[in-house]
Amino acid sequence: MEITASQAKSNYTPYGVDFITGPTGRTTNGATGGDFIANFLGLPYPPAYLSLSETSRKITTKGINYASGGSGILSETGTILGDVLALDEQINYFNSTVTNDLPTIYSIPPILSATLAKSIFIVSTGSNDYLNSYLKPQFSNSSQTYTPQQFANLLLDTFEQQLTTLYKLGASKLVVYSLGALGCLPIVIASANPKPTTLCVEDVNNLINIYNNGLPPRLQRLASRLQGTTVVHADIFALGYAQYQDPVKFGFANGRTPCCNFDASGKCIPGQNPCSDRDNRLYFDAIHPTEAVNYKFAVDCVYQRNSKYCTPNNIQQLALK
Repeated sequence: MEITASQAKSNYTPYGVDFITGPTGRTTNGATGGDFIANFLGLPYPPAYLSLSETSRKITTKGINYASGGSGILSETGTILGDVLALDEQINYFNSTVTNDLPTIYSIPPILSATLAKSIFIVSTGSNDYLNSYLKPQFSNSSQTYTPQQFANLLLDTFEQQLTTLYKLGASKLVVYSLGALGCLPIVIASANPKPTTLCVEDVNNLINIYNNGLPPRLQRLASRLQGTTVVHADIFALGYAQYQDPVKFGFANGRTPCCNFDASGKCIPGQNPCSDRDNRLYFDAIHPTEAVNYKFAVDCVYQRNSKYCTPNNIQQLALK
């Protein structure tokens, strides 16, 4: 198969309109949830791995972002979008960091192991396995190959193995996101046929909740099986669904309308002016949340004791473990 340049890029305006350096590839108007979590923990925004030179990688000690737009749990997810790094490839890059880069800083292995054990790993993946694969029979045969339960099991089995690999590389403090309320995404609602009679496309929410409902038991099993592991489950579905049902309650006066005009892929059309009331919107484009949504979730997940959305600990408690 010929690999082409990624079609999942967001390194153009209006993305980044509120970010200090402008467009960076973040699919929102400003900072992501991971950016805010790092900031709240006293760390800089983590740089993208592929943006760092080999020299820079060997002196970076405060976090790296291995994420790739359009990627998923399964290697085949995102291939229709061109050169996208699947989760396995992202883990391979982290392996290179642990094997080749960090030993130049932490030359004594026990010190390197202790540093990794104190680090927090945020893992958010799986949505594109549905959005760009299972729900796109024109591009993928996965929905003809697997029943909904079989596909969820395939994702969960694969993901559990991937998290185990991360553990073996030194990751023991994990923040693992559920899938968001994909049936409430403007792009899913806009493309639904027939149009839903409810606010969201509940058939899609029910589909992805097979995965979501299976995730916590897997995370609990990992925590009990892998010695010294602590896992925070970040339930972005529950919050995202509640926000879409009643945006005003959560402070988003014009909540359900995306901030930019979007194309068939759900991404912002390049070069346009976005809405001016970005803090009042849930979505920046037809798929991704605004900075305001990212901020509010990060605040809850880092600081809120007895959080409804990040369990069994918040991230501040995780950092102290």
